[in-house]
Amino acid sequence: MLFSLPLAIQALVTTFLGVSEPQQPPPLTFELRHEHRLTNTSRIVFSDVKQSNFAAERVYRIPRKILKIPRPSSHEDFLAARTMSMKDDMSMMLDWQEDEIPGPDVSSRDDLLQFAHMAFNTYYADNTTEWYDVSDRGWDKSTPHGWLPGEDGMRGHIFVSQDNSTVVIAIKGTSAGWLVGGGGPSTGKDKLNDNLLFSCCCARVGPTWSTVCGCHEGGYKCDQQCVQDALTEKEDLFYPVGLNLYNNVSYMYPNANIWITGHSLGGSLSSLIGVTFGAPVVAFEAPAEKLAAGRLHLPSPPSTQHVTHFYHTADPIAMGACNGVSSSCAIGGFAMETRCHLGQVIRLDTVSTLGWSVDVRTHGIKYVIDHLLGPNSEWPEPDAEPEPSGFWGWPGWPGKDKDEPKQTTGRLPPPRPAGDVEGEDGVCSDCFNWEFGDYRNASKTRR
Repeated sequence: MLFSLPLAIQALVTTFLGVSEPQQPPPLTFELRHEHRLTNTSRIVFSDVKQSNFAAERVYRIPRKILKIPRPSSHEDFLAARTMSMKDDMSMMLDWQEDEIPGPDVSSRDDLLQFAHMAFNTYYADNTTEWYDVSDRGWDKSTPHGWLPGEDGMRGHIFVSQDNSTVVIAIKGTSAGWLVGGGGPSTGKDKLNDNLLFSCCCARVGPTWSTVCGCHEGGYKCDQQCVQDALTEKEDLFYPVGLNLYNNVSYMYPNANIWITGHSLGGSLSSLIGVTFGAPVVAFEAPAEKLAAGRLHLPSPPSTQHVTHFYHTADPIAMGACNGVSSSCAIGGFAMETRCHLGQVIRLDTVSTLGWSVDVRTHGIKYVIDHLLGPNSEWPEPDAEPEPSGFWGWPGWPGKDKDEPKQTTGRLPPPRPAGDVEGEDGVCSDCFNWEFGDYRNASKTRR
Protein backbone atom coordinates (compact mmCIF):
# COMPACT_ATOMS: atom_id res chain seq x y z
CA MET A 1 0.00 0.00 0.00
CA LEU A 2 2.69 2.46 1.04
CA PHE A 3 4.80 1.87 -2.07
CA SER A 4 1.90 2.65 -4.39
CA LEU A 5 1.90 6.29 -3.17
CA PRO A 6 3.90 9.10 -4.80
CA LEU A 7 7.41 9.48 -3.43
CA ALA A 8 6.74 12.76 -1.63
CA ILE A 9 3.69 11.32 0.15
CA GLN A 10 5.64 8.17 0.97
CA ALA A 11 8.25 10.29 2.73
CA LEU A 12 5.62 12.12 4.80
CA VAL A 13 3.81 8.92 5.77
CA THR A 14 7.07 7.21 6.61
CA THR A 15 8.11 10.10 8.86
CA PHE A 16 4.70 10.24 10.54
CA LEU A 17 4.57 6.51 11.21
CA GLY A 18 8.19 6.30 12.28
CA VAL A 19 8.90 3.68 9.61
CA SER A 20 12.53 3.65 8.49
CA GLU A 21 13.73 2.54 5.08
CA PRO A 22 16.15 -0.42 5.19
CA GLN A 23 19.74 0.77 5.03
CA GLN A 24 21.25 -0.18 1.70
CA PRO A 25 24.98 -0.80 1.36
CA PRO A 26 27.05 1.80 -0.50
CA PRO A 27 27.98 1.28 -4.16
CA LEU A 28 31.20 -0.41 -5.20
CA THR A 29 33.84 0.38 -7.80
CA PHE A 30 35.08 -2.64 -9.76
CA GLU A 31 38.29 -3.07 -11.73
CA LEU A 32 39.29 -5.72 -14.22
CA ARG A 33 41.73 -8.02 -12.39
CA HIS A 34 41.88 -11.32 -14.30
CA GLU A 35 40.96 -13.15 -17.47
CA HIS A 36 39.80 -16.76 -17.26
CA ARG A 37 39.99 -19.47 -19.89
CA LEU A 38 39.49 -23.21 -20.36
CA THR A 39 42.47 -25.16 -21.70
CA ASN A 40 42.24 -28.06 -24.14
CA THR A 41 42.60 -30.38 -21.14
CA SER A 42 39.60 -28.77 -19.41
CA ARG A 43 41.68 -26.87 -16.83
CA ILE A 44 40.70 -23.38 -15.75
CA VAL A 45 43.61 -20.98 -16.15
CA PHE A 46 43.81 -17.32 -15.21
CA SER A 47 45.73 -14.30 -16.38
CA ASP A 48 46.39 -11.23 -14.24
CA VAL A 49 45.59 -7.95 -15.93
CA LYS A 50 48.49 -5.60 -15.36
CA GLN A 51 47.77 -2.51 -13.32
CA SER A 52 49.06 -0.30 -16.11
CA ASN A 53 46.36 -1.73 -18.36
CA PHE A 54 43.55 -0.29 -16.24
CA ALA A 55 41.66 2.23 -18.32
CA ALA A 56 38.61 4.30 -17.53
CA GLU A 57 36.35 1.98 -19.50
CA ARG A 58 37.46 -0.94 -17.31
CA VAL A 59 36.24 0.64 -14.09
CA TYR A 60 32.60 0.07 -13.19
CA ARG A 61 30.59 1.70 -10.41
CA ILE A 62 27.61 -0.36 -9.35
CA PRO A 63 25.03 0.39 -6.64
CA ARG A 64 23.95 -2.39 -4.30
CA LYS A 65 20.90 -3.53 -2.41
CA ILE A 66 20.19 -6.32 0.03
CA LEU A 67 18.96 -9.49 -1.70
CA LYS A 68 17.26 -12.44 -0.02
CA ILE A 69 18.61 -15.61 -1.61
CA PRO A 70 17.51 -19.15 -0.69
CA ARG A 71 20.47 -21.47 -0.17
CA PRO A 72 20.63 -25.02 1.18
CA SER A 73 22.21 -25.57 4.58
CA SER A 74 25.35 -26.75 2.76
CA HIS A 75 26.52 -27.07 -0.83
CA GLU A 76 27.25 -30.72 -0.11
CA ASP A 77 23.51 -31.25 0.50
CA PHE A 78 22.76 -29.55 -2.83
CA LEU A 79 25.16 -31.89 -4.65
CA ALA A 80 23.75 -34.94 -2.82
CA ALA A 81 20.22 -34.01 -3.87
CA ARG A 82 21.32 -33.54 -7.46
CA THR A 83 23.14 -36.89 -7.47
CA MET A 84 20.11 -38.69 -6.03
CA SER A 85 17.90 -37.17 -8.71
CA MET A 86 20.30 -38.12 -11.52
CA LYS A 87 21.07 -41.67 -10.41
CA ASP A 88 17.88 -42.78 -8.66
CA ASP A 89 15.25 -40.41 -10.09
CA MET A 90 14.34 -39.53 -6.50
CA SER A 91 13.89 -36.16 -4.82
CA MET A 92 15.76 -35.28 -1.64
CA MET A 93 14.24 -32.70 0.71
CA LEU A 94 16.61 -29.78 1.23
CA ASP A 95 16.66 -27.39 4.16
CA TRP A 96 16.59 -24.06 2.31
CA GLN A 97 17.73 -21.02 4.28
CA GLU A 98 17.18 -17.42 3.24
CA ASP A 99 20.45 -15.49 3.31
CA GLU A 100 20.58 -11.71 3.07
CA ILE A 101 23.58 -10.54 1.05
CA PRO A 102 24.53 -7.35 -0.80
CA GLY A 103 23.69 -7.79 -4.46
CA PRO A 104 23.61 -5.60 -7.56
CA ASP A 105 20.93 -2.93 -7.86
CA VAL A 106 19.83 -2.90 -11.51
CA SER A 107 16.84 -0.61 -11.14
CA SER A 108 18.03 1.91 -13.73
CA ARG A 109 19.34 1.80 -17.27
CA ASP A 110 22.75 3.07 -16.21
CA ASP A 111 23.07 0.33 -13.59
CA LEU A 112 22.41 -2.35 -16.21
CA LEU A 113 24.78 -0.65 -18.63
CA GLN A 114 27.73 -1.37 -16.30
CA PHE A 115 27.06 -5.12 -16.48
CA ALA A 116 26.37 -4.94 -20.23
CA HIS A 117 29.83 -3.47 -20.78
CA MET A 118 31.36 -6.28 -18.72
CA ALA A 119 29.48 -8.85 -20.80
CA PHE A 120 30.48 -7.17 -24.08
CA ASN A 121 34.18 -7.06 -23.24
CA THR A 122 34.37 -10.84 -22.73
CA TYR A 123 34.30 -11.30 -26.50
CA TYR A 124 37.63 -9.54 -26.87
CA ALA A 125 41.10 -10.24 -25.52
CA ASP A 126 43.42 -7.99 -23.57
CA ASN A 127 47.16 -7.81 -24.10
CA THR A 128 48.24 -10.00 -21.20
CA THR A 129 50.62 -12.91 -21.40
CA GLU A 130 51.07 -14.53 -17.97
CA TRP A 131 48.56 -17.31 -17.26
CA TYR A 132 48.23 -19.53 -14.19
CA ASP A 133 45.83 -22.01 -12.62
CA VAL A 134 44.95 -22.89 -9.05
CA SER A 135 45.15 -26.66 -9.33
CA ASP A 136 46.77 -28.36 -6.32
CA ARG A 137 46.67 -25.00 -4.52
CA GLY A 138 49.50 -23.70 -6.68
CA TRP A 139 50.03 -20.97 -9.24
CA ASP A 140 51.32 -23.05 -12.13
CA LYS A 141 52.38 -21.09 -15.16
CA SER A 142 50.67 -21.91 -18.42
CA THR A 143 50.55 -20.51 -21.93
CA PRO A 144 47.79 -18.22 -23.15
CA HIS A 145 44.68 -20.00 -24.36
CA GLY A 146 41.47 -19.09 -26.07
CA TRP A 147 41.94 -15.52 -27.23
CA LEU A 148 42.70 -16.17 -30.87
CA PRO A 149 39.92 -16.34 -33.49
CA GLY A 150 38.50 -19.83 -33.77
CA GLU A 151 39.76 -21.18 -30.43
CA ASP A 152 37.24 -23.20 -28.48
CA GLY A 153 36.24 -23.04 -24.86
CA MET A 154 34.60 -20.94 -22.18
CA ARG A 155 36.38 -17.71 -21.32
CA GLY A 156 35.82 -14.28 -19.86
CA HIS A 157 36.90 -11.72 -17.29
CA ILE A 158 36.93 -11.30 -13.53
CA PHE A 159 36.26 -7.93 -11.92
CA VAL A 160 37.00 -7.23 -8.26
CA SER A 161 35.83 -4.35 -6.10
CA GLN A 162 38.49 -2.03 -4.72
CA ASP A 163 37.86 -3.34 -1.19
CA ASN A 164 37.98 -7.00 -2.38
CA SER A 165 34.54 -7.61 -0.87
CA THR A 166 32.83 -8.53 -4.15
CA VAL A 167 33.83 -10.30 -7.37
CA VAL A 168 32.01 -10.28 -10.71
CA ILE A 169 32.60 -13.23 -13.04
CA ALA A 170 31.81 -12.32 -16.66
CA ILE A 171 31.32 -15.24 -19.08
CA LYS A 172 31.57 -15.00 -22.86
CA GLY A 173 28.65 -16.02 -25.04
CA THR A 174 28.72 -17.74 -28.42
CA SER A 175 31.53 -16.42 -30.64
CA ALA A 176 29.49 -16.19 -33.81
CA GLY A 177 29.79 -12.86 -35.59
CA TRP A 178 26.20 -12.92 -36.81
CA LEU A 179 25.03 -13.35 -33.20
CA VAL A 180 27.14 -10.77 -31.39
CA GLY A 181 28.20 -8.34 -34.08
CA GLY A 182 31.86 -9.31 -33.81
CA GLY A 183 34.05 -11.44 -31.63
CA GLY A 184 35.39 -13.98 -34.07
CA PRO A 185 34.00 -16.98 -35.90
CA SER A 186 31.64 -19.52 -34.39
CA THR A 187 33.48 -22.17 -32.40
CA GLY A 188 32.64 -25.84 -32.06
CA LYS A 189 32.21 -26.02 -28.29
CA ASP A 190 29.99 -22.93 -28.21
CA LYS A 191 27.68 -24.46 -30.79
CA LEU A 192 27.70 -27.86 -29.07
CA ASN A 193 26.65 -26.28 -25.78
CA ASP A 194 23.98 -24.15 -27.44
CA ASN A 195 22.48 -27.16 -29.18
CA LEU A 196 22.56 -29.35 -26.07
CA LEU A 197 21.21 -26.73 -23.65
CA PHE A 198 18.55 -24.99 -25.73
CA SER A 199 17.17 -27.57 -28.16
CA CYS A 200 14.22 -29.82 -27.44
CA CYS A 201 15.94 -33.06 -28.48
CA CYS A 202 19.64 -33.00 -29.40
CA ALA A 203 19.16 -30.31 -32.07
CA ARG A 204 16.80 -32.48 -34.12
CA VAL A 205 15.49 -29.60 -36.24
CA GLY A 206 14.78 -31.62 -39.37
CA PRO A 207 15.52 -34.99 -40.97
CA THR A 208 18.70 -33.71 -42.62
CA TRP A 209 20.28 -32.43 -39.37
CA SER A 210 23.15 -34.20 -37.64
CA THR A 211 22.12 -34.32 -33.99
CA VAL A 212 24.45 -33.66 -31.04
CA CYS A 213 23.23 -36.73 -29.13
CA GLY A 214 21.39 -39.89 -30.13
CA CYS A 215 18.15 -39.48 -28.19
CA HIS A 216 15.62 -39.01 -30.98
CA GLU A 217 13.02 -41.80 -31.09
CA GLY A 218 11.21 -40.90 -34.29
CA GLY A 219 8.63 -38.25 -35.00
CA TYR A 220 8.44 -35.83 -32.07
CA LYS A 221 9.54 -38.36 -29.46
CA CYS A 222 12.68 -38.03 -27.37
CA ASP A 223 14.17 -40.30 -24.72
CA GLN A 224 14.24 -38.25 -21.53
CA GLN A 225 17.02 -40.15 -19.75
CA CYS A 226 19.23 -40.07 -22.83
CA VAL A 227 19.03 -36.30 -23.26
CA GLN A 228 19.68 -35.77 -19.55
CA ASP A 229 22.72 -38.02 -19.67
CA ALA A 230 24.04 -36.05 -22.65
CA LEU A 231 24.10 -32.92 -20.49
CA THR A 232 25.65 -34.47 -17.40
CA GLU A 233 28.22 -37.01 -18.56
CA LYS A 234 30.74 -34.87 -20.46
CA GLU A 235 33.12 -32.98 -18.20
CA ASP A 236 34.17 -30.51 -20.90
CA LEU A 237 30.65 -29.13 -21.30
CA PHE A 238 30.34 -25.59 -20.04
CA TYR A 239 28.08 -26.13 -17.02
CA PRO A 240 30.57 -28.32 -15.07
CA VAL A 241 33.37 -26.04 -16.30
CA GLY A 242 31.42 -23.11 -14.86
CA LEU A 243 31.15 -24.86 -11.49
CA ASN A 244 34.91 -25.36 -11.51
CA LEU A 245 35.41 -21.70 -12.44
CA TYR A 246 33.20 -20.55 -9.55
CA ASN A 247 35.06 -22.80 -7.09
CA ASN A 248 38.42 -21.50 -8.30
CA VAL A 249 37.34 -17.88 -7.92
CA SER A 250 35.93 -18.54 -4.45
CA TYR A 251 39.31 -20.10 -3.55
CA MET A 252 41.13 -17.00 -4.81
CA TYR A 253 38.72 -14.66 -2.95
CA PRO A 254 37.41 -16.76 -0.03
CA ASN A 255 35.73 -13.88 1.80
CA ALA A 256 34.10 -12.18 -1.18
CA ASN A 257 30.55 -12.19 -2.46
CA ILE A 258 30.44 -13.45 -6.05
CA TRP A 259 28.15 -12.08 -8.76
CA ILE A 260 27.93 -13.43 -12.32
CA THR A 261 27.06 -11.83 -15.64
CA GLY A 262 27.11 -12.68 -19.33
CA HIS A 263 25.42 -12.32 -22.69
CA SER A 264 23.62 -14.99 -24.73
CA LEU A 265 25.10 -18.41 -23.90
CA GLY A 266 27.20 -16.65 -21.25
CA GLY A 267 24.03 -15.29 -19.64
CA SER A 268 22.35 -18.70 -19.54
CA LEU A 269 25.46 -20.29 -18.02
CA SER A 270 25.61 -17.46 -15.48
CA SER A 271 22.05 -18.26 -14.45
CA LEU A 272 22.66 -22.00 -14.09
CA ILE A 273 25.79 -21.36 -12.01
CA GLY A 274 24.01 -18.72 -9.96
CA VAL A 275 21.15 -21.08 -9.13
CA THR A 276 23.65 -23.77 -8.15
CA PHE A 277 25.56 -21.57 -5.71
CA GLY A 278 22.94 -18.99 -4.76
CA ALA A 279 24.86 -16.15 -6.44
CA PRO A 280 23.30 -12.97 -7.90
CA VAL A 281 23.14 -12.95 -11.72
CA VAL A 282 22.55 -10.29 -14.40
CA ALA A 283 22.08 -11.87 -17.86
CA PHE A 284 21.51 -10.23 -21.24
CA GLU A 285 19.58 -11.68 -24.20
CA ALA A 286 20.09 -15.19 -22.81
CA PRO A 287 18.43 -18.22 -24.42
CA ALA A 288 15.92 -19.68 -21.97
CA GLU A 289 17.63 -22.03 -19.51
CA LYS A 290 14.78 -23.42 -17.39
CA LEU A 291 14.56 -26.64 -19.43
CA ALA A 292 18.32 -27.17 -19.11
CA ALA A 293 18.15 -26.65 -15.32
CA GLY A 294 15.66 -29.50 -15.09
CA ARG A 295 17.71 -31.78 -17.33
CA LEU A 296 20.78 -31.02 -15.23
CA HIS A 297 18.76 -32.09 -12.16
CA LEU A 298 19.38 -28.84 -10.30
CA PRO A 299 17.38 -28.85 -7.05
CA SER A 300 14.73 -26.15 -7.32
CA PRO A 301 15.03 -23.44 -4.64
CA PRO A 302 11.92 -21.71 -3.27
CA SER A 303 12.83 -18.67 -5.37
CA THR A 304 15.27 -17.79 -8.15
CA GLN A 305 14.65 -14.04 -8.04
CA HIS A 306 18.38 -13.40 -7.54
CA VAL A 307 18.67 -14.11 -11.29
CA THR A 308 17.73 -11.11 -13.46
CA HIS A 309 17.28 -11.52 -17.23
CA PHE A 310 17.25 -8.48 -19.51
CA TYR A 311 16.08 -8.90 -23.10
CA HIS A 312 13.77 -7.38 -25.71
CA THR A 313 10.97 -8.72 -27.89
CA ALA A 314 12.73 -8.24 -31.25
CA ASP A 315 15.39 -10.79 -30.27
CA PRO A 316 14.14 -14.17 -31.53
CA ILE A 317 16.79 -16.08 -29.54
CA ALA A 318 15.85 -14.76 -26.11
CA MET A 319 12.16 -14.96 -27.04
CA GLY A 320 12.47 -18.60 -28.12
CA ALA A 321 11.28 -17.79 -31.62
CA CYS A 322 14.45 -18.56 -33.61
CA ASN A 323 13.45 -22.11 -34.49
CA GLY A 324 12.38 -24.17 -37.47
CA VAL A 325 14.38 -25.32 -40.48
CA SER A 326 14.09 -21.95 -42.24
CA SER A 327 15.04 -19.77 -39.24
CA SER A 328 18.23 -17.74 -39.10
CA CYS A 329 19.45 -19.90 -36.22
CA ALA A 330 18.90 -23.14 -38.12
CA ILE A 331 20.66 -21.77 -41.17
CA GLY A 332 23.64 -21.06 -38.92
CA GLY A 333 23.49 -24.56 -37.42
CA PHE A 334 21.87 -23.64 -34.10
CA ALA A 335 18.73 -25.14 -32.56
CA MET A 336 17.53 -22.42 -30.15
CA GLU A 337 14.09 -23.73 -29.21
CA THR A 338 13.50 -22.87 -25.52
CA ARG A 339 11.47 -19.89 -24.29
CA CYS A 340 11.13 -20.23 -20.48
CA HIS A 341 13.67 -18.46 -18.25
CA LEU A 342 14.46 -18.80 -14.57
CA GLY A 343 14.36 -15.91 -12.12
CA GLN A 344 12.95 -12.50 -12.95
CA VAL A 345 12.74 -10.70 -16.26
CA ILE A 346 13.09 -7.14 -17.52
CA ARG A 347 11.62 -7.41 -21.01
CA LEU A 348 11.40 -4.37 -23.27
CA ASP A 349 8.70 -4.58 -25.93
CA THR A 350 10.77 -3.07 -28.71
CA VAL A 351 8.45 -4.47 -31.37
CA SER A 352 5.38 -2.57 -30.17
CA THR A 353 7.05 0.47 -28.62
CA LEU A 354 9.85 1.13 -31.10
CA GLY A 355 8.52 -0.65 -34.18
CA TRP A 356 11.52 -2.98 -34.43
CA SER A 357 11.29 -6.06 -36.62
CA VAL A 358 12.14 -9.44 -35.15
CA ASP A 359 15.69 -10.00 -36.36
CA VAL A 360 18.56 -12.13 -35.04
CA ARG A 361 20.89 -9.16 -35.56
CA THR A 362 19.24 -7.39 -32.63
CA HIS A 363 20.53 -10.17 -30.35
CA GLY A 364 24.07 -8.81 -30.12
CA ILE A 365 25.16 -7.16 -26.88
CA LYS A 366 26.63 -4.21 -28.78
CA TYR A 367 23.27 -3.61 -30.42
CA VAL A 368 21.58 -3.67 -27.01
CA ILE A 369 24.11 -1.21 -25.57
CA ASP A 370 23.89 1.16 -28.53
CA HIS A 371 20.11 1.17 -28.89
CA LEU A 372 18.67 0.42 -25.43
CA LEU A 373 21.11 1.02 -22.58
CA GLY A 374 23.69 3.54 -23.77
CA PRO A 375 23.48 7.36 -23.87
CA ASN A 376 21.77 7.26 -27.28
CA SER A 377 19.08 4.83 -26.13
CA GLU A 378 15.91 4.70 -28.22
CA TRP A 379 13.88 3.48 -25.26
CA PRO A 380 11.61 6.35 -24.12
CA GLU A 381 11.99 8.00 -20.75
CA PRO A 382 9.05 7.56 -18.34
CA ASP A 383 6.61 10.44 -18.01
CA ALA A 384 7.46 10.91 -14.35
CA GLU A 385 10.87 12.19 -13.33
CA PRO A 386 13.07 9.15 -12.72
CA GLU A 387 14.56 8.45 -9.33
CA PRO A 388 18.28 9.09 -8.96
CA SER A 389 20.56 6.13 -9.49
CA GLY A 390 21.83 4.55 -6.30
CA PHE A 391 25.41 5.51 -7.13
CA TRP A 392 25.46 9.03 -8.47
CA GLY A 393 25.90 11.61 -5.76
CA TRP A 394 26.07 9.06 -2.94
CA PRO A 395 26.86 11.12 0.17
CA GLY A 396 30.46 10.86 1.23
CA TRP A 397 31.59 9.07 -1.92
CA PRO A 398 35.23 10.05 -2.80
CA GLY A 399 35.37 12.81 -5.35
CA LYS A 400 31.67 13.72 -4.98
CA ASP A 401 30.40 16.77 -3.17
CA LYS A 402 27.54 15.73 -0.92
CA ASP A 403 25.66 18.89 -1.92
CA GLU A 404 26.11 18.27 -5.64
CA PRO A 405 22.74 17.64 -7.37
CA LYS A 406 22.17 13.99 -8.06
CA GLN A 407 22.16 12.97 -11.70
CA THR A 408 19.26 10.98 -13.02
CA THR A 409 19.19 8.00 -15.31
CA GLY A 410 16.31 6.44 -17.19
CA ARG A 411 14.16 3.92 -15.41
CA LEU A 412 13.10 0.69 -17.02
CA PRO A 413 10.13 -1.59 -16.36
CA PRO A 414 10.62 -3.30 -12.99
CA PRO A 415 11.65 -6.95 -13.10
CA ARG A 416 8.82 -9.46 -12.89
CA PRO A 417 8.82 -13.23 -12.28
CA ALA A 418 9.71 -15.00 -15.51
CA GLY A 419 6.61 -17.19 -15.39
CA ASP A 420 4.35 -14.13 -15.22
CA VAL A 421 6.06 -12.54 -18.24
CA GLU A 422 6.47 -15.63 -20.42
CA GLY A 423 3.68 -17.96 -19.36
CA GLU A 424 0.01 -18.18 -18.51
CA ASP A 425 -1.05 -18.00 -14.86
CA GLY A 426 2.63 -17.95 -13.92
CA VAL A 427 3.45 -21.18 -15.78
CA CYS A 428 5.65 -21.34 -18.89
CA SER A 429 6.08 -24.50 -20.99
CA ASP A 430 8.88 -25.49 -23.37
CA CYS A 431 8.79 -27.91 -26.31
CA PHE A 432 5.03 -28.46 -26.05
CA ASN A 433 4.89 -30.40 -29.34
CA TRP A 434 7.44 -33.00 -28.15
CA GLU A 435 6.82 -36.13 -26.13
CA PHE A 436 9.49 -37.08 -23.59
CA GLY A 437 9.64 -40.51 -22.01
CA ASP A 438 11.86 -43.43 -21.01
CA TYR A 439 11.28 -45.18 -24.32
CA ARG A 440 14.42 -47.28 -24.13
CA ASN A 441 13.30 -48.70 -20.78
CA ALA A 442 9.77 -49.27 -22.11
CA SER A 443 8.46 -47.13 -19.29
CA LYS A 444 5.45 -44.88 -19.32
CA THR A 445 5.73 -41.93 -21.68
CA ARG A 446 5.34 -38.49 -20.12
CA ARG A 447 4.74 -35.12 -21.70
